[in-house]
Amino acid sequence: MYRIGVDLGGTNIAVGLVNEAHKIVKKQSAPTGAERAGEAIAADIAKLCLAVCHAEGITLRDVACIGIATPGIANVDTGVVEYSCNLPFRKFPLAECVGKELGFDNVKIANDANAAALGEAVAGAAKGSKNSMMITLGTGVGGGIILDGKIYAGFNHAGGELGHVVIEVDGALCGCGRRGCWEAYSSATALIRMTKEKIEECRAEGQSTAMADAAKITGRTACDAMRAGDEAAKEVYDKYVKYLACGLTNMINIFQPQVISLGGGVSGEGQSLIDALLPLIRKEQYGGDVVELTQLRIAELGNDAGIIGAAMLN
Repeated sequence: MYRIGVDLGGTNIAVGLVNEAHKIVKKQSAPTGAERAGEAIAADIAKLCLAVCHAEGITLRDVACIGIATPGIANVDTGVVEYSCNLPFRKFPLAECVGKELGFDNVKIANDANAAALGEAVAGAAKGSKNSMMITLGTGVGGGIILDGKIYAGFNHAGGELGHVVIEVDGALCGCGRRGCWEAYSSATALIRMTKEKIEECRAEGQSTAMADAAKITGRTACDAMRAGDEAAKEVYDKYVKYLACGLTNMINIFQPQVISLGGGVSGEGQSLIDALLPLIRKEQYGGDVVELTQLRIAELGNDAGIIGAAMLN
């Protein structure tokens, strides 16, 4: 039997047909059209589900489950998206709407970050572990928690907002309205802010830095300049890593997962990022070297994590 995973984003809908080896064998995508009504988006999801089946020469009778990874608060029990800031969903019965379009009963939903964490646990960097976490370092800091092989999202399905734990009281303002959130210090957005602040500091003090020569400041600007030997860039990178390690240590001390996988744009630094983080984490994690240690890995599935995780929701 096959499974279908849907990664619903604010820009695109990506749908994949997943086989029993947890591999995507066919994929289709289309613009989301987030300004439209939820029913129209659900209809397009249904069309894409049929399209991947047709491309593989099968029908929905060969599909065990359709899972949808959606932004926002996804009630896994009812199939209702309670709220999404990027899509027109307010208590919207997404699973029911897609199911009706297809005449298919087994449609499940989950928060997109949670689905990606499940994907990594089933087929990616955390494969083989019962308890794991995925942290995405992109525009924000997202996360998903897998306990005993299942998504943990709290009693109200709104849990797992890992980027919004505070690591600096009265610190930088976060997009959520709170101050000092981990997201405000460890996202790619935060790294860009730190880079710009350092460039301005260098200009004020008459210090040269290759970062100032960048045509556009991105999350890679400080990393690239640091590798080229730029001292100011190294200060930015070290500061960023320190904050990231603080948050990761907190996650370990609370959950003690077997594996934490890092995804998102900043994770493109690969093993060098892991090597920079581990000494800081090991120094402060509870239990030290007495207990078995959490493994820190770079996520493996990229943009496919949400599709594969969604496909495995049932």
